[in-house]
Amino acid sequence: QVQLVESGGGLVQAGDSLRLSCATSGRTFSGYIMGWFRQAPGKEREFVAGISRSGSSTYYTDSVKGRFTISRDNAKNTVYLQMNSLKPEDTALYYCAADSGRALALSRNLVDYWGQGTRVTVSS
Repeated sequence: QVQLVESGGGLVQAGDSLRLSCATSGRTFSGYIMGWFRQAPGKEREFVAGISRSGSSTYYTDSVKGRFTISRDNAKNTVYLQMNSLKPEDTALYYCAADSGRALALSRNLVDYWGQGTRVTVSS
């Protein structure tokens, strides 16, 4: 079992930055590909970013490329999402995910563990 706890969400203005954190406990953190998803009101949960077990490889959905950066610290069992140049369309509930598979482009149907989510609201 892996427990995931997100933090760092909040209300910001367009153009601002936020850094989300996801602290994990339980089974070996470095054994999982980690990722972030988001779900806006009335929309399906969508993949945002994924990072390999070592942290050497990352993958992003097109809408956040160049603005968001995913990273992980295996010594601290924590994954991060640095979000810069935030836009109102980034407003969503952001979820941390742990996946025992191989693909960095995580599928929401195959994720092993989810966090409870942290809300990000970007005002225009």
